[in-house]
Amino acid sequence: MGAQMTLAGRAASATKGFVEVKDFALFYDTLDGAVEAVTGVSIHVDPGEFVSIIGPSGCGKSTLLNAVAGFLKPTGGTVTVDGEAVDGPSADRGMVFQQYSLFPWKTVRGNVEFGLKMKGKDRGSREPAARTLLGLAGLLQFENQYPERLSGGMKQRVGIVRALATGPKVLLLDEPFGALDAQTRVIMQQILTNMWQRLKISVLFVTHDIDEAIFLSDRVYCMTARPGTIKAEIMVPLERPRQPAMMMSSEFLALRRGLMSLIREESLKAMGGEISDGALEGLSINLHGQSLADVI
Repeated sequence: MGAQMTLAGRAASATKGFVEVKDFALFYDTLDGAVEAVTGVSIHVDPGEFVSIIGPSGCGKSTLLNAVAGFLKPTGGTVTVDGEAVDGPSADRGMVFQQYSLFPWKTVRGNVEFGLKMKGKDRGSREPAARTLLGLAGLLQFENQYPERLSGGMKQRVGIVRALATGPKVLLLDEPFGALDAQTRVIMQQILTNMWQRLKISVLFVTHDIDEAIFLSDRVYCMTARPGTIKAEIMVPLERPRQPAMMMSSEFLALRRGLMSLIREESLKAMGGEISDGALEGLSINLHGQSLADVI
């Protein structure tokens, strides 16, 4: 009953988490001069929405995510959460990295409780909150284990639970499943989407995996080759809850074909290649707010 009340309370309080990035630009200073990493990027995540960013390697996906997290300051433009400027890291924005970032000297529950302890929560409230989320992620039976005893997928589940434990408005994930094998990755996608639907939190997710982006997201932003900007904004009108079997549906495959074409075009540009035979002609049109199924 206590766990149910905790989850219900979290869902009821998730009325905020509006992320807005306007005209974002970031330049790096190098010995050869300034490098334009990202320019003119404008995106948003509505409260409780799941949004993914995909694009070719080096296009600035992680740069953009790190700016929302508060780790990087933009050269130009603005980054806000619920109308307030992001000026540094905050417990309001939970971050999960591709690399496992658990404390090896703490147990699974100890890792999850750490953020709560930093927020000043007493031990009596930390433990039930941690155990509730661990149960939701299927990890409760491992609460007293240390990270070295866990598989890669389990470690990343702990990382996600730890990021959620402090009750952030927004969850930011930077290719969290990139190091996992294909089968584990599919299971992790299912676990993440189930947790997201229960907690009603805003999510901004960076990935190279097109199937993953479609399966998880309400919307997908596709970025161009560097300097990265937004090439297309794709609505994903698939019904929820999402099940792996829908990856074989005609709607899913249509979205996949379109996104693969967009990414291929930008990947060729990133590698200095050219598109031949007009194979991708017409896909550079403005797709903002449309389903790819309408244009392919």
